[in-house]
Amino acid sequence: MKKLLVFAGSIRSGALSARLAAHVARELALMDTETTLISLADYELPIYNGDLEKDEGVPENAKKLKAMMLTNDGIYIASPEYNASTPPLLKNAIDWISRAKEPAGNPYKKCTFALGATSDGRFGGYRGLYHLRQSLELGLGALVIPEQVAIAGASEAFDDRGALKDEGNRKILKAQLEKFVALAGVLP
Repeated sequence: MKKLLVFAGSIRSGALSARLAAHVARELALMDTETTLISLADYELPIYNGDLEKDEGVPENAKKLKAMMLTNDGIYIASPEYNASTPPLLKNAIDWISRAKEPAGNPYKKCTFALGATSDGRFGGYRGLYHLRQSLELGLGALVIPEQVAIAGASEAFDDRGALKDEGNRKILKAQLEKFVALAGVLP
C-alpha cells in the first residue's frame, strides 16, 4: 500500500488550502492508500537564516518533517497563492528541510510530488504553483507530476462536508490523484 503525505501551505484559520488538503486526504484514503494529513502549524520553524543555522543548527521540526517525508512515497501540497507566488510559510519549510542533514536521505529526490492551489481569484492559485514547482523541480530535483489543480473562487468551492461542489473540479482532481497514486513510489 502506498504511503502518502498531504499538507497545506497555510496555517491561517479557515485557510482554503487547508480545505483542499483535507479533501485530497479523504479522496486519497478512498484509493487504497495510507494517507497522512498534517498541518505545518504543528512544526513551527523560524525564518531561515544562515547565521541561525550556523549557530544553532537545523531546527528539530525541520528534521521531523524531513523524517516524515522520507517515510512516504508521495507528497501532496495544497498551496495558497501569495502575490502570485509561493507563500512564505511553505517556502520556509521547504528551505529548512533541504538544509537538514539528518536523517540521511533526500525526500525531494525520493518522493513523487503533486500540487494543488486555492484562491478566490479567477486563476485559482495557478501562478503560485509555477513558483512552487520551480523550487521543487529546478531547485531541489523533485519529481512533480505535470497534472495540477487550481481551484478558483475557492471560498465558495467547497460544500458543508468539505467536498468540491463543481463537477469539473472534481473530475480534474480525480484524474490528478489517480496519476499521483500511480507514480508515487516509483523513485528509488
